[in-house]
Amino acid sequence: MKKGLLYLFVLICSTAMFTSCNNDEKEIFPVDEELVGTYKGAMDIVLDKLPIAAQLPKNVNISKAGDNQIKMELKDFVFGGMNIGTITIDRCDLVRSGDVYSFTGSQTLTLLDPIGTCPVTVKGTIGKGNLKMNIDVDVKALNQSVQVDYSGVKLSGSEKTEAKITAFTIDNALVLEQPVINEEQGTITFKVNETATADDLKAMAPTLTISEKAVVNPASGVAQDFSNGKKVTYTVVAENGTVKEYVASIAGNLNVLSLPFEEWTSVGEGPAMHDEPLPKDLLASSVEGAALLFLYGVEGFPVYKTNDKVAGESAIKLVTMDTSAAANSLVPALVSGSVFTGKFDLKYAFSDKLLCTRFGVPYTKKPVRFKGWYKYTPGEKFIDGTDYKDIKVIAGKKDECSIQAVLYKVTKDDEVLTGHDLNSSDKRVAVAVLQDGTAKANYTEFDIPFTLLDGKSYEAGAKYKMAIVCSSSKEGDFFKGAGGSTLILDELEVIGE
Repeated sequence: MKKGLLYLFVLICSTAMFTSCNNDEKEIFPVDEELVGTYKGAMDIVLDKLPIAAQLPKNVNISKAGDNQIKMELKDFVFGGMNIGTITIDRCDLVRSGDVYSFTGSQTLTLLDPIGTCPVTVKGTIGKGNLKMNIDVDVKALNQSVQVDYSGVKLSGSEKTEAKITAFTIDNALVLEQPVINEEQGTITFKVNETATADDLKAMAPTLTISEKAVVNPASGVAQDFSNGKKVTYTVVAENGTVKEYVASIAGNLNVLSLPFEEWTSVGEGPAMHDEPLPKDLLASSVEGAALLFLYGVEGFPVYKTNDKVAGESAIKLVTMDTSAAANSLVPALVSGSVFTGKFDLKYAFSDKLLCTRFGVPYTKKPVRFKGWYKYTPGEKFIDGTDYKDIKVIAGKKDECSIQAVLYKVTKDDEVLTGHDLNSSDKRVAVAVLQDGTAKANYTEFDIPFTLLDGKSYEAGAKYKMAIVCSSSKEGDFFKGAGGSTLILDELEVIGE
């Protein structure tokens, strides 16, 4: 009996010693506490010994697969236009070396078509918040091999998650339509002057604003090549590794009808000498008719060259003249300063003054915007000189300026709109009109989109004319306004496509 109990005791001790040895051999690592998490990093990719990507941003997820094993997951692995899919190694065995662990693992994965089934092996080190590894993918279907070198750091979970370009601008006069960001499609498009050369388009340097604590590549302010239809991919990486790509490109070319008021000519002699804006085949003004008023004792002119400008050397100053003291059947009670695209025809000066203004020049584009700069000071005394025999002073009324562009359709080259029908003709198709004609002490920029009139549409191939008409008195065509009202204009442009 005693011998049986002794045998049982020895057997129990032996079993305990064996179990204890096994537990010592199976070491338990602090996988959950130290290793598990998301690692933010970048990878270099080599395809059949040919480098095809460097420092490509990517996150890797590490989770626990066992007491001394981890699971590695690299989601949505895309490079060079090829979608490998998600690479997952379910079990990577860990080997401790101080406070860092080395690991290896392999798995045969079925990835997205046409990749199909391919063996994947991984080896690396992890610990102290760092992850480094090499991944080999044998893409048998394509008879190619992919090698990935990855290095990343463990995230805390409190990092910013947004990866966006919130603003994208290009400070270049050739960019006529600033970039538009389409967040949903991940595109950024802009339009340039059709005169831009390939060299011009290689020197575009966008300025970017991005999400807080994110980084972007290429960097803001670095010149990019947009010539010959090239596209530039901007990659934004959030603090937590979230990646968003935007593809920037030129969406089209635009045409500019420009009125910088830089060229002038002196016309006439003696008291009739005055300046007129050039070119004459584009611009006309009320000074051409008003210059004859000196014959009736009227001094001064409604149009002047001025060095009070926004850019260049000069601008144009339009001044409303109160001529009521000399008003008669030939001299109007009021002459507003005006400039317009078209012709001033003196042959109507003594019969129908509104027919003198022949508005419009041929225009072959679809107008998009009317822009420029102006400043305006209204005169003190507003008069109604519609009837030169009964001129009225309108107490309390303030003068306003007028700035507008009108696209109208014609069937013959000699068709024009005049002071009679500029604002009423059925030939009008689209307009861009400044709504605020009140006083502006300092230069003020305007940028007005063209609006199609009711029932009208732009027809490619049809004949059109563009009338840009600006006046120091909004009702000057009815001989209403305030003497001394002054409108200064510079850098007018019609943008067309």
